[in-house]
Amino acid sequence: MRQQLAYRLALVAHARPKLDMGAVGTVVDRIIDDVAVSIASIDRHPVASARAQAFAHPREGGATIWGAGDRRYECEWAAWANGVATRELDFHDTYLAAEMGHPGDAIPAIIAVAQQMRRGGDDLVRGILTAYEIDVALIRAISLHRHKIDHIAHLAPATAAGIGTLLQLSPEVIFHAIGHALHVTTTTRQSRKGEISSWKAYAPAFAGKMAIEAVDRAMRGETSPSPIYEGEDGIVAWMLDGPDARYEIELPGDDEPRRGILETFTKAHSAEYQAQALIDLALRMRSRIGDIGRIAKVVLRTSNHTHVVIGSGSNDPQKYDPQASRETLDHSAPYIFAVALEDGTWHHVDSYTPQRASEPSTLRLWRSIETVEDPEWTERYHIADPRRKAFGAKAEITLDDGRVVEDQLLVADAHPNGAKPFARAEYLAKFATLTEERVDPGESRRFLDVVQRLPALDGAGVGALSIRCLPGIIDRIHVDAGIF
Repeated sequence: MRQQLAYRLALVAHARPKLDMGAVGTVVDRIIDDVAVSIASIDRHPVASARAQAFAHPREGGATIWGAGDRRYECEWAAWANGVATRELDFHDTYLAAEMGHPGDAIPAIIAVAQQMRRGGDDLVRGILTAYEIDVALIRAISLHRHKIDHIAHLAPATAAGIGTLLQLSPEVIFHAIGHALHVTTTTRQSRKGEISSWKAYAPAFAGKMAIEAVDRAMRGETSPSPIYEGEDGIVAWMLDGPDARYEIELPGDDEPRRGILETFTKAHSAEYQAQALIDLALRMRSRIGDIGRIAKVVLRTSNHTHVVIGSGSNDPQKYDPQASRETLDHSAPYIFAVALEDGTWHHVDSYTPQRASEPSTLRLWRSIETVEDPEWTERYHIADPRRKAFGAKAEITLDDGRVVEDQLLVADAHPNGAKPFARAEYLAKFATLTEERVDPGESRRFLDVVQRLPALDGAGVGALSIRCLPGIIDRIHVDAGIF
């Protein structure tokens, strides 16, 4: 058992090294970010459905649902509701390497458990840092998408490990929680292919909910499939690179501060991460083009991953369909580049409406855009040095007179290496923009005061990491009755 990857991950979760204060500050930033995008999505149907399910599971002394104030619910259901709200707009943090993922998806589950178990801010910070550390390490080393496996297969064991840190569990208990969480969340990438459904927002919430249940079961003395990664019928042998595969996974030592969160980056725009630089590039090129109607053709030279996931290399006709779901459009590089060029701005709601997608000028421009894989961009995407990684593209725009306008952008402006990297001020500004007219200013100030004192909070303080929307906001959307 002690030689298995799941146990090595459990040891990372069990240790309590000195905290890196930069990483601690970033935990605060990412909680602010998750809550901001959750409030912005609070009246969307998938979020309302998840919240209605959670409302059916009240618990005295449980966890809060963001937007609903101080009412308490079973922690796994609060994690479910908050997880869907966090992911719905595709507007929070990301990490890209051999795999891709959104490490901030672990935050709702870890906060929910912390509230129900009365844990203080120090334990909560450590739990979140563990989840980021392990998710980043797995994303860096093991490609899931190459085998058509969804990235929540890295998120779930990372979240279980983070909860293990939060609750100061033994390595053996965390080991079994990791194995259970991975086993039940290894699913296919069809959730992000073709006509992308509302499950895209639910998938990471499912990972968080399963992680909570896995930890609960392991705490009661139950075991899990083992070896989960290395076994003869395990994940590596049958779902990844095969029984002879070798992966090198870089994990920190017991005394090494957990800094993985510092390698991740958030979004200034509500769209798939690899579209972030494309939006910034389109906004930058508009003035050089003049009349957008004169564009005859656009070629976006980019990495293999961008080409096949959100570009024309996906071979998904839905990426050019004005009737496609919002989830599909936010994974369509041609659509996003076209709208950003035409509008000169990007909005998490207005840029995706059916009316916006159906504009005749947009349809013409949209269908003139294609992506092409460029080996140099693919190499920069996978390069180990974070200072040289690139997630952008080169745009070649041909006008109707044959003139070609070219420009490129290596990383999005908001990236740590970008033109306008996000810091606390930008997170607070994003929070203010997304919660305006949804949360009373006094309530916003109260929440921001609490979260920015996170490391010093006691159990009651962590319990106050809730936020209440203005009356009527969370009741805007009708949801049909279900089983619960």
